[in-house]
Amino acid sequence: MSTKRDYYEILGIGKDADADEIKRAFRKQAKNYHPDLNPGDHEAEVKFKEVNEAYEVLSDKEKRDKYDRFGHAAFENNGAGFGGGYSGTGGFEDIFGDIFSDFFGGSGGSRQRRAGPKKGSDLKIRLNITFEEAAFGTKKELKISRMETCSHCHGEGAEPGTSKETCPTCHGTGSVRSVQSTPFGQFSNVRTCPTCGGTGSVIKTPCKVCNGVGQVKKSRNISINIPAGVDSDSIIPLRGEGNHGEIGAAPGDLYVYLNVKPHKIFQRDGYDIWYDMPISFATATLGNTVEVPTLEGKVKYDIPEGTQTGTVFRLKNRGIQHLRGGGKGDQYVRVNIDTPKKMTEKQRKMLLELAKELGEHIEPQKKGLFNKVKDAFS
Repeated sequence: MSTKRDYYEILGIGKDADADEIKRAFRKQAKNYHPDLNPGDHEAEVKFKEVNEAYEVLSDKEKRDKYDRFGHAAFENNGAGFGGGYSGTGGFEDIFGDIFSDFFGGSGGSRQRRAGPKKGSDLKIRLNITFEEAAFGTKKELKISRMETCSHCHGEGAEPGTSKETCPTCHGTGSVRSVQSTPFGQFSNVRTCPTCGGTGSVIKTPCKVCNGVGQVKKSRNISINIPAGVDSDSIIPLRGEGNHGEIGAAPGDLYVYLNVKPHKIFQRDGYDIWYDMPISFATATLGNTVEVPTLEGKVKYDIPEGTQTGTVFRLKNRGIQHLRGGGKGDQYVRVNIDTPKKMTEKQRKMLLELAKELGEHIEPQKKGLFNKVKDAFS
């Protein structure tokens, strides 16, 4: 029977722990027992090996499933043991890099990864377009300012005819080592060289155009095709149109954020549009053929007799083009009866007669002197 401690117990977690909990628990225990933080402590080394072993099993779904079913027996006598002394970070390099960063603000040991050429940064711009441009699509010209590779020095930063020199501080390595004393002993700490910024070289004669930066700011006109169906807050990415990167690196991207201006009479609802149309009392009562404005011009529509205010009619395929194809939305027309504000005496009498025929008794309000004067001058 195995005398090994339970892996979940070693990491101090429950059997229902997820991947993030397992990783956090491992980092915590590794900080406590890492041999570099406990020099000469054999017990800490043994516990660190246990933590390492527990994490390797529980962080792997297949191994964890086997362990949950068969325990330690799943890994005995099958060549999959974890024996041997401490041999560095092994397969846990990224996590231990984080641990040393937490302790010392830098990387542990004497190794440092040299970063490759830095990619250019992305740019963002907001573009206003009309309701119709969003509905039908359009082409626009954008004027942007971005950092581009200096054509005088070709991005080297040094004046043509001169060259960069090896950094006298780091001797071309791009990093410097310092020894730091802590309660756990002395540790060698590697940091980016402050003189050259990690490049390993310095410029004695900077380019007279870019002042040694290797890039200059320039204005550019860029064409953009806006597809039909976009809406406010739609984002169009233009790959490679952002700031240029360092020599050998890709440029950044340009992201265009769209803002669609509201329409005078139409309202958008997804790919559908709404229009509030006033109709006369006579049209609503008797019915009539009317002209309805749409995004593509006026169309005729038959209003049935007896239409009530607030009634909604649908004009199929008169809405917005779907962004990824698949047809158009619809236009919804909501009718509202337009009550006349001024009537002649003849019209008033005719309306009263109609009301009487319909069995409705109406007592017209009498106008005051002010309203009579106002009507006379109007």
